[in-house]
Formats: sequence, structure tokens, C-alpha cells
Amino acid sequence: MSDRSTPTRRRILLGIGTATTAAVAGCAGGDGGSGGTETSTETDTSTGMETETETDTPAGTARVRVAHLSPNAPSVDVLVDGSAVLEDVPFGATSDYLEVPAGERSVEITPTGDRETTVFSGAVPVEADTDYTVAATGEVGDDADESFQPVVLEDDNSDPGGDTARVQLLHAAPDAPAVDVTAGGNALFDGVAFGGSGSVEVPAGDYTLQIRGDTESNDGDAVASFDVALEGGEVYRAFAAGYLTPDDEPADTPFDLLFARGDVASAGGMGGGTARARVSHMSPNAPNVDVLVDGSAVLEDVPFGATSGYLDLAAGSHTVRITPAGDAETTVFEGDVSLEAGADYTIAAAGEVGDGADRPFQPLVLRDDNTVPGGDTARVRAVHVSPDAPAVDITVDSTGDVLFDGVAFGESGYVEVPANDYTLQIRGDTESNDGEVVADFDVSLNGGQVYTAFAAGYLTPDDEPEDTAFDLLVTQDTGMSG
Repeated sequence: MSDRSTPTRRRILLGIGTATTAAVAGCAGGDGGSGGTETSTETDTSTGMETETETDTPAGTARVRVAHLSPNAPSVDVLVDGSAVLEDVPFGATSDYLEVPAGERSVEITPTGDRETTVFSGAVPVEADTDYTVAATGEVGDDADESFQPVVLEDDNSDPGGDTARVQLLHAAPDAPAVDVTAGGNALFDGVAFGGSGSVEVPAGDYTLQIRGDTESNDGDAVASFDVALEGGEVYRAFAAGYLTPDDEPADTPFDLLFARGDVASAGGMGGGTARARVSHMSPNAPNVDVLVDGSAVLEDVPFGATSGYLDLAAGSHTVRITPAGDAETTVFEGDVSLEAGADYTIAAAGEVGDGADRPFQPLVLRDDNTVPGGDTARVRAVHVSPDAPAVDITVDSTGDVLFDGVAFGESGYVEVPANDYTLQIRGDTESNDGEVVADFDVSLNGGQVYTAFAAGYLTPDDEPEDTAFDLLVTQDTGMSG
């Protein structure tokens, strides 16, 4: 490998965890960022004099997630107290929870990549030890029937009991009147208007939920129905979103019932027993792609190097199809993927497209270990997806410790290390792990977190079909990924 590349070094920011840390640090002196003071009295034993001392007390933290439910708004960035905590959030997506200091937080929502344009800016008060969903609802534009605004929902994520499920509904469809939601002839929600919400507990089981125009007897015409499987002991947040009549509205975003379960962001309806899966585009000469599961598009226009957030999918076998973005007639890959209930997966689109590919395009189905490591420990997985690179060793610059030994294309493995800042060195595989360093990368690994590092791109892009340089792409798997 010594003739293939010269060493490079890049600083990698590790996803939402880094952004959240910056946001929390920036809140330390702001309004609501402190918990007040605590007064203590001490007595000087020699004089008998008492003195009072005031010390700062911590404010505690709240957990906040964001749901993008504005059907005609572009993907958005979300800033808390001036720091970006979520970026490029598309319609229908719900983030995982982020920890923020309790108090009054300044929230700003902007179109992705356009910090000069503010869709919303305002204060959102949050209390310690409380979970919230901030739902971006309404429409953007001067002619909006329902103006764009965030709805702040307090989430009840307490255990509903082993045989019971809790469902919390938000009405976020701008052109829909007040609705009733029924199942089996019983009204679960009665007369919920736009921006309104409610909560109900039901026995665990499979349901067909019918959305009806509000009537006194809850028997209005069903405008939509959705099959859902509700598991015992679980909490669900359901969003009635999109347009009932998209042909008459400013965006072709049809009405849907979107779910988020507990701490898990999900897309679409719920299945009986679910797994979480995400997609990473790691094919260096492939265009942006669309990903379809069982014939339905779940991800669109995914560029090289991107990793999606996790999606909830029913456990079992699914047909996954990958096409160039916007070209549904051309199939890059189609095949079946089996998912086990309760498991997390990363489906990495690897290899190359085209007849002369050295590594044929194929998805790598990786089972993720997102169990939480100890508080001072980080878990890191390396995945080799660089088509022109031989097997590699990965070592630590400061100590020479070997983290990964002889990882070939398509292979992966986990290692746990103390939380710290590291310079990782990529070397050609040798028996003594001392091959020449072809690239090194600075990474910060936080305690209690899990990361995946993709060794991707081309070592010698000048000799390959695409000028996609070698890089180490890192995702934080715990929390918001991708």
C-alpha cells in the first residue's frame, strides 16, 4: 500500500451527540440554564459566628425530540440556544430524544442549509426529568391555511403495564377537520381538531384504526384506515399528518398516520414485532439512490456517505430494492433481507456499480450492538467498504494499540475503548500491525455511546471510475444516527 496514497488527517464530528454537547455547554449561563442557588449555614467553632454560603444547584435536564409534520415545508435544521442539534430533518421524521438543560430554551427552525431564513423562532420551556415532543406543524408560505408553528407535547413514557399499550395522538393535517379515531366500533379519540392531542390506553393487540370526520355518534365516513400492532408495555406517539386532498394543496404530501414508539423514531404503520433498520450509502461510484422496502419508498435521494436514522420495520423477511434516485425503472439491487424482532440492523450499500466493477454492488446486512457500554467506555465498529483497498489494520497513533487486525473488504468488527480523543491510523495489514499509515483521522469517542466507522471511498481515486477519495465516515449509533 505504500505507493497508493499519502497520509491525510481530518477532524470528524460525531453526529448529534457532539452537537448536543455544544448546545448544552452553550446554555450554561443563559436564561433557564442554571437551577438557582442553595444556601448553607456554617458555624465557626472558635467564635460561634454563623456564615451563610450560596452555591449553584444543577437545573437538571429534560429530554426533547423533534417531529417534522409540516407537509409543504422542506427538510429543516433545528437549533437550540443557537447551536444546531438536528440537521436535514425531512417531513415525517421523528428524531430520537436529546438531553437539554431544563428551563426556557430558545428554539429556531430553518430550511436545511439556509440559516438566514427562519421558519420559526421562539422560547420553549421544558421541565427537568420530563420528556417532550416538539412537533413542527402547519404550513409555510403567505397563503397557509394553518400557519407554521411548533406544538410542544409532554410525553408520558411511563410503563402502561405488560398487557396494555398507550397511544398518544396529535392531529397535524392542515386541511383536515376535527376527527374521530375508532377501532372495532369503539371511539379511541373523539373530536380532535388540528393541533389537538390526546392519550388513550388499550389492550395490546392488532387494530384497524379508522380516521373519521367528527360526529356526535362517532360514525362519520372513514377517510382513511391503518392496520397497527400495539405491543404490551409500549408507548406510541401517533401523528395524523399530510394532506387529505393533496391535489388541492401546495404540496403532494398525502395523508398518513406516522408513529414514533417510546425512544424509537419510526416511519409508517407498526408491524407485529418490529426490528430497527437503517441504510448507509457506501458505494463510491453510485449516484444518489432511493431505497424501497416491499415496494414502498422508505428513503429517497440518499447521497454517498450518508447514513439514515433507524426505521421501524415488521420483523421477518422484506424485499429491499435500491434504484438510482428518481429512476424507478433501473434496479441497482433487489433481494430479500431477514430481520429479527427487537434487533437493530445497518444495511450498507457497498461495492461498485457498472460492468467493470472490481467489487460488485451489494448490500451488507450488519447486526448492530447498541447495548449501552459503561459510562466511561465507547464501543466502535469498523466496516471496510473501500473497493480498491486491501485488508487493513487500524491502530491508535499515541499508543500503537491495535483496534482492528486484518479487516478485509466487506468485513466488520466491534471493539470497546475508554472514552477519549483518538487519532486512528489506517495501515495495510501486516502480521506485526506496523504497515505504512495511508491515512489517519481524529475522532472523539464519548462514554456510554456506540459508533460505526466506515472506511469508504477509493484509496487511488485517479485510477477509479469516480473521484471519491478515501475517508473514514463515522456515525453515532446511539441517539440520532446519520
